[in-house]
Amino acid sequence: MSQSVINEASLSAPAETAAALSFKQGEKIVYENNKLHKRLCRQVGQAIGDFNMIEDGDKIMVCLSGGKDSYALLDILMTLRERAPIKFDIVAVNLDQKQPNFPDHILPAYLKQLDIPFHIENQDTYSIVKRLIPEGKTTCSLCSRLRRGILYRVADELGATKIALGHHRDDIMETFFLNMFFGAKIKGMPPKLQSDDGKHIVIRPLAYVKEADTERYAQVKNFPIIPCDLCGSQENLQRKQIKNMLREWEKKHPGRVDNIFSSLSTVVPSHLMDKELFGFAGLQATGVAMPNGDIAFDEEPCSTGSTISSVIPLRTDD
Repeated sequence: MSQSVINEASLSAPAETAAALSFKQGEKIVYENNKLHKRLCRQVGQAIGDFNMIEDGDKIMVCLSGGKDSYALLDILMTLRERAPIKFDIVAVNLDQKQPNFPDHILPAYLKQLDIPFHIENQDTYSIVKRLIPEGKTTCSLCSRLRRGILYRVADELGATKIALGHHRDDIMETFFLNMFFGAKIKGMPPKLQSDDGKHIVIRPLAYVKEADTERYAQVKNFPIIPCDLCGSQENLQRKQIKNMLREWEKKHPGRVDNIFSSLSTVVPSHLMDKELFGFAGLQATGVAMPNGDIAFDEEPCSTGSTISSVIPLRTDD
């Protein structure tokens, strides 16, 4: 074999190896992206089924903010609409609140590309909020109330039977702890509810979806994200603290956050303290065994019955 042939072979081998590795990496990325899409479809479909969110003939108004979550919601609902055994329509709605530097061309261009019915509602709530809220104070509360009222009206005008919001699993848990820590109540963010005006049903199909998945899905789909801080309002610092707490728990105690989320759908009213929720005053011994009756003198639910020598000591170095 000539030296030139040997040199060519030695040069081509690494290139071929790199190409093979690159191909395998590409295949793996495609596989993982496909798996993510299937998981999101499964979780959204399960939430819709568990809470009867969408029924035959419904017209779903998907509130599109331009953020990763509402983009993911619209995308997955469009996929499920093609596969569902029932028929339902989708209309995407964006409320342009006239915030400074809001890129009002992005959403219309994106929605036209999808070939889906949409409506852009133009309402200058930004000026109202800036006029009523003192400089430096958080504007989110008033802005949210104004936005809610407008969207209810738009839902009526469009003939929408359901209003779909992009809140995910993390939002639900954060709200639960916010209400507990700062509102002194056990209250979360339900996957389905009647609106405060009594005229609309609001649904949250992403109720089972983790925020990390919507973040990655947004990257995969290359959604044209619009920043959520255009109004200059500070992020809700209390919510940010709760978010950091949950992320720290997930890092140090894998599975804890999953258990907390599961607990929201496994409630035992007789073992709480709400007199309106459970009739403690009229409670009497009936002589009939109850599956959820109080075990009173038994060991704690978390106890393993092990001796004290097997108890794992708490860490105190952090």
